Amino acid sequence: MDQEIQNNYEVTINGTIERIVYQNDDNGYTVCKVVTEDLNDLTAVGIMPYLCAGEMVTLYGKMVVNTKYGEQLSVESYEKTLPSTENAILTYLSSGSIKGIGNLLASRIVNKYGLDTFDVIENNPLWLCEIKGMTKKKALDISQQFKNQNGIRNVVSFCRDFFSPNVSMQIYSKWGTDSLDMIKQNPYILCEEIGRIPFEKAEEIARSVGIKKKDPNRICAGVMYVLSYNREQNGHVYIPYSKLIAASAALLECEEELIATNLESLSQNGKIVITEVNDEKAVYEKNMYDDEKYVVEKLDLISKYGIKVADKDCEPLIKMVQASNAIKYSPEQDRAITEALENGVFILTGGPGTGKTTITKAMISILESFGATVALCAPTGRAAKRMEEATGFETKTIHRLLEAQRDDLRGETVFLRNSDNPIEEDVVIVDESSMIDLPLLAALLRAVKKTVKIIFIGDANQLPPVGPGYVFKDIVKSDRYNTIELTNIFRQSRESMIVVNAHSINKGEHLDIKPVHGNDFFIVNRMDDESTMSAIVSLCEKGLKEKYNKTVYDGIQVISPSRKGACGTEALCARLQDRLNPPSQEKREKRILNTVFRVGDKVMQNKNNYSLEWKKEGEADGEGVFNGDIGIITAISLKDEQVIVDYDGRVAKYDFSMLDEIELAYAITVHKSQGSEYPIIVIPLYKTSPKLLTRNLLYTAVTRAKNIVVLVGNPEIINAMIDNNKQTKRYTGLQYLLEHYD
Repeated sequence: MDQEIQNNYEVTINGTIERIVYQNDDNGYTVCKVVTEDLNDLTAVGIMPYLCAGEMVTLYGKMVVNTKYGEQLSVESYEKTLPSTENAILTYLSSGSIKGIGNLLASRIVNKYGLDTFDVIENNPLWLCEIKGMTKKKALDISQQFKNQNGIRNVVSFCRDFFSPNVSMQIYSKWGTDSLDMIKQNPYILCEEIGRIPFEKAEEIARSVGIKKKDPNRICAGVMYVLSYNREQNGHVYIPYSKLIAASAALLECEEELIATNLESLSQNGKIVITEVNDEKAVYEKNMYDDEKYVVEKLDLISKYGIKVADKDCEPLIKMVQASNAIKYSPEQDRAITEALENGVFILTGGPGTGKTTITKAMISILESFGATVALCAPTGRAAKRMEEATGFETKTIHRLLEAQRDDLRGETVFLRNSDNPIEEDVVIVDESSMIDLPLLAALLRAVKKTVKIIFIGDANQLPPVGPGYVFKDIVKSDRYNTIELTNIFRQSRESMIVVNAHSINKGEHLDIKPVHGNDFFIVNRMDDESTMSAIVSLCEKGLKEKYNKTVYDGIQVISPSRKGACGTEALCARLQDRLNPPSQEKREKRILNTVFRVGDKVMQNKNNYSLEWKKEGEADGEGVFNGDIGIITAISLKDEQVIVDYDGRVAKYDFSMLDEIELAYAITVHKSQGSEYPIIVIPLYKTSPKLLTRNLLYTAVTRAKNIVVLVGNPEIINAMIDNNKQTKRYTGLQYLLEHYD
């Protein structure tokens, strides 16, 4: 097993690059041989873009021992300087680092210009034409290559205390030789132009180059940071004007009047929109405002022009489907099907066991019976798979329906299906609609014709989406479009304590706490966090496996309210990994920061990756692995720098540089479980933030179970969660706009 063992000390190494063993031009990952100052040989590995043989370097990192390759320096950052002796300059030019210069030409250049070689190449390239074999075009090309390399060297050196070399590469790719000037003049541009650069980092750079606190670039960037932070972390689509002023002034330590002045500047520049929502002044990021406005306008068009079935035709069509399926719809179901057929926009909501799937199948059958084409979709892959299994009709993720692709140049997702290239189907049915955030709904509506029929299906009592907005709930509460809320629990569902208890939770009714509660709903009492953790591990390792023949790999999913805490997902994953998939000589592993990925681990994709290729036996190769997809690590290659993950037969390869896209999934948060269904779920009950111990979080967790719910921990927490019906405020204007749109 070629495995890395990391030592506990950091080192700084000065030396010269002897040769490049391997270099990935895309991400800068490099393996090289270094001769240190005391003439020892060393292998260094890490992100070191544009490194060349002959260069003098200072490497910062940690020593690791690879059982196959021996001791190596794992480089975290580096600085490099140009060679300063004629022999070193000759080695550098002969290394192939500058295309067009071979051994012979390198010797001629160094013999003529000696220690002035680099100055000539950079500042007087036409002097090179005096050398045999050198043309004007070649001399200028060599000079440009050298300047480019010198530019990235300067960027990496300047940014070493702020960013990883990988980020430095992104910066240089964006602005080239102008990078340092751009950063020093306005470091806050990094937050806007380079993905994932936090405002705090820009602040550090600003202080280092003497940017003043009241600099307009700083004030504007700070305001945009407050807006974007609240969008990403709290789901807010806008911020009330007064709250934004106060929060920005506190962050930037300046007068509120200065914030107000710069808000006007941002508004004039088209970066924000200041308007009225619910009789208060509201500030939107421009794209959020555009999305919300578009959703309102497009839904109105669809409600007017979308496909509608005449009232007189509905009853015979429903009778036809009842006869063909040997089923009798309840009055509530009959009304829901009729409303769906008669309206361009229709919303169906209801809890578990109320017949949403039955109604969906009836709607599809009727619509297809008179020639309408239907597209079914859901926000996540697992939700789409669940819908497909329940209805028997093909279901795609919304991203797949919209033919999403990653635009690496712009660093964002683009949809090939849009207003210029709309979806062809006549009807679009969206399941698990409570998970849809505002940008995704806007993208979907841009990609449908105004003559489409759109049907939203979901549970308005679920948690809000991870992304910004609360669109499903806002649409339901606006009462603008025909909505049916299913409340009748069918007889077969009433036999399930999962369904019965879920509805009790939703109504705010306390559960009758017993150690065993029905044949599918169990409570294991544990009064402290450690015994709760131990009980969960024991259940996953033995108890549930022995009783139901299920494991964490094929049926059991632990779902926790939070990532942090004594029984949060991070602690649970570490303990479950240690017990269920411990270190072994037969299993390779790779450590990334504080996480060890090991062959046999259960992992989850934590972001959408539209370009990640996968192979599946018996099918054409495909691409795209999405946020929430769960798979198993089947192989790790330290030689190829890859981790192989099997997602239900779709096998994807991750370079080590991509491992921030996956995380251990022995336990996942309730938010990550939305849209999914698991045969057995285990929920820890422990004290954590009151913001997480809420009624709708417990309701969402319980309704993820298909067959069995096991609650483990302090039983008092169950009813405390049921009593806590506080829902975190989300500032959204959609309900207001729908109610006031003419």
